[in-house]
Amino acid sequence: MYDIGQRHLRIARPTRDIEAAERYWVGGLGLHVVYRATAAGDPDAHDLLMVGAPDADWHIELTHQEHAPVAPRPTEEDLLVLYFDGPVPEDLVTRLEEHGGTRVKSPNPYWNEWGVTVQDPDGYRLVLCTRAWSNA
Repeated sequence: MYDIGQRHLRIARPTRDIEAAERYWVGGLGLHVVYRATAAGDPDAHDLLMVGAPDADWHIELTHQEHAPVAPRPTEEDLLVLYFDGPVPEDLVTRLEEHGGTRVKSPNPYWNEWGVTVQDPDGYRLVLCTRAWSNA
């Protein structure tokens, strides 16, 4: 048997605008660019941006293909939740908004009570949760 819990997690999503996505995730949330590739005029290739925290076991992959773009199709329940185990820094929410995010109300009252939801430029939602979480 293998330990699936010890595997690195990649969250992959298309983006309409890779530069706007980078502003939000790097400038706003404070993630680092882990990897970047550009299509460089190749109609079969796509631009790729991977962002994450250096010490995290996960990263976000954002892709855009100019010649055959895939439109993001987020719903109100497509969430990436970060657990802060304490108050969400208001300056972080402000920075996300200044870098293209929009603070939104969640249709799920749980997230409104226990966090702040910020929608990224593609419409995906990031919840900054005041609670802690452990799978143990």
